[in-house]
Amino acid sequence: MGKANNESLKIRGGTRNKWLVHLFPLPAVAIYTIFIVYPILAAFTYSLFEWKGLMMGGFNQFDNYKRLFTQEPYNTMFWNALSHNVYYFAIEMLVQNTIAFALAYVIYKKIKGVSFFKIAYFLPRLLSIIVVGFLWKLILNPNIGVLNASLRAVGLDSWATAWLGNPDTALTAIALINSWFAVGFYMLILLAGLQSISVEVLEAARLDGATGFRLIRSVVLPMMFQPLVIVIVMTFIQSFEAFELVFAMQGSMGEPYYSTDLLAVFFYRTAFGTSSGDAGSLGIGSALAVVMFVIIATISALFMRYVNKRDQT
Repeated sequence: MGKANNESLKIRGGTRNKWLVHLFPLPAVAIYTIFIVYPILAAFTYSLFEWKGLMMGGFNQFDNYKRLFTQEPYNTMFWNALSHNVYYFAIEMLVQNTIAFALAYVIYKKIKGVSFFKIAYFLPRLLSIIVVGFLWKLILNPNIGVLNASLRAVGLDSWATAWLGNPDTALTAIALINSWFAVGFYMLILLAGLQSISVEVLEAARLDGATGFRLIRSVVLPMMFQPLVIVIVMTFIQSFEAFELVFAMQGSMGEPYYSTDLLAVFFYRTAFGTSSGDAGSLGIGSALAVVMFVIIATISALFMRYVNKRDQT
């Protein structure tokens, strides 16, 4: 009888413990709901109403979306900003991630002073992105900036230009600055991927004659598929959410002449107005926020679906 009671208590205790396990994620779920799910749902709701300043007006269905895609200047600015985000992403992929992989591979080879290089490459990431923006704004100043002064000092006066004041160079300069800022973070992800590759596999590949770039292309990169996927998806999301660096360096107008305008900057200007006194439209801004979310979520989901299919084959 006593044994049966003990077994009954164990069963009830085990059931209670199982319920307790389900309670542990609740704080994280609550935070995620408050700061992620609710803003997304609120933005979609706001996009369906007419707004008069910060006062919600009547329900206008999808009129804000129609205005965003068909009414000037919203439609022109939207496609202009979207093209800049695509260009921004391309620069990040080609420059930032290529350098990040090269640095990760150099560190992986365990060169002398590898610990110092890890810290040195990651150090810019420890700075605030706003601080980085103002720092580089001083460096690129056409009159007192270090970059132009250095170019003139070595006889390259013709290369000196107003990097942030020239529409042909401003966006590229900002994308390269962001690459400098973020390269250390992606380097660590890729380094972790390199360190997960079996040494025996690399040795076998070398015995088969795979060395140098052929070893990287045929063995290392295919075996780093998962870390590379993480880097690509994170780069895409970061590129299409980019705001702080452009805002710190070029303001909410995407100067000069909207040449550095990105979707997030366009959203800020559309929703909250400009410093010159132009009133914002929270309804159209919310519609733009929803469109941005759909673009990022759809492309990321399609890419991850492709990755899952590839893993299953």
